[in-house]
Amino acid sequence: MSSHCLIIGAGVIGLTTAYALLQRGHRVTLVEACREVGMGTSYANGGQLSYRYVAPLADVGVPLQALGWMLNRDAPLTFRPRLDLQQWRWCATFLAACRRSVNQRNGQRLLQLALLSQQQLHAWQAQSPLADFSWRSNGKLVVYRQPQALSRAAASRVAADSQQVLNRQQLLALEPSLAGMAEQLSGAIFTPGDEVGDCHLFCQALLGYLQQQNRFRLVEQCPVSALTQQAGQIQAIETDLGPLQADHYILTAGMGSYELAKALGLHLPLYPLKGYSLTLPLAEEAVAPHISVTDYERKMVYARLPATDALPQRLRVAAMVDIGVQDTLITPRRIQSLRQQATASFPAAGDFTQAHSWAGLRPATPTGLPVIGATRWRNLWLNLGHGALGFTLACGSATLLAEQLSGQPTSISLNGLTLGL
Repeated sequence: MSSHCLIIGAGVIGLTTAYALLQRGHRVTLVEACREVGMGTSYANGGQLSYRYVAPLADVGVPLQALGWMLNRDAPLTFRPRLDLQQWRWCATFLAACRRSVNQRNGQRLLQLALLSQQQLHAWQAQSPLADFSWRSNGKLVVYRQPQALSRAAASRVAADSQQVLNRQQLLALEPSLAGMAEQLSGAIFTPGDEVGDCHLFCQALLGYLQQQNRFRLVEQCPVSALTQQAGQIQAIETDLGPLQADHYILTAGMGSYELAKALGLHLPLYPLKGYSLTLPLAEEAVAPHISVTDYERKMVYARLPATDALPQRLRVAAMVDIGVQDTLITPRRIQSLRQQATASFPAAGDFTQAHSWAGLRPATPTGLPVIGATRWRNLWLNLGHGALGFTLACGSATLLAEQLSGQPTSISLNGLTLGL
């Protein structure tokens, strides 16, 4: 049955949710605090649609590794303790999830969701005239410096039938731009079916399609201050423009969802993981990877984004996790480290001091699994907690949310993906 759905947050999760709900005949109002869509975590993420490499951060050995990183100012992960119950509750659950059996189970759940997401994106591209968002199917390489790490990765592939183990010679034959770091590499895992895209451009492409639909309305520059409730359901959202009402309300506002839910007495398992990126325009002669590259030991990703009518080819470099830093300010030391490591890896790609810098807060759950579905309020729904995989998982997560809200069977199992009421 058709209903009016109000979505809070117009990043990639909110926009894909709007698309999936419109597909099922619902009327959608999308409310965004910023002046335009996709300006938060979706703006300059890593650019990889990494459908078959979705291992959660929580894994055996990570706590010990993180302790070693704490002594290194340029480490991939930093931890700043705070007098914050939310942080310590999140960390305790994260530590409990740092077991191989838990990691493998959650990795399989993420893989199912990611493959659904890829299937849905391709279906949407075929069905709708979406604007160019620098999408390309170019595959992904996860490169390893240590032979032991490569052996472990080869043995624990979550999609072994579609992932190839390459030695150094095979790796360089496939991606010659890695020649400058060849002596440091042992090999790689290659996934031919993974893709790239510009998440911000994807948000704009979705919006362009949505605004052509008469059942869609966007309200920008409209922060939501509260949700009012009565008799077990949400009655309205409070905004600077006054109250807005609908039949259903969906939280997709990343970390902005946390305080809204907390005011209702609902404590979401979210914590912000601050990450950084560089976007380097590529000259024609630039030597940069054509296949997406993830440097496993350094926890860095490189994605070549194809040119559009308005933008040149770009190399997106993303890395780092800062836990306990809750702002989006550019930290000079972290960006300088990112520039230095990118230059060392791809010295002929261009001048990384001229690259555009960005920092954002990834709303993550301790297990790495997003939260998709119902709450104890009859008409309040969640689609959040995707961490660094928001772009990758967006279309699948939106489909699952829309299926549940519409009373339809879900495309995949929801085990591990719901709040657990």
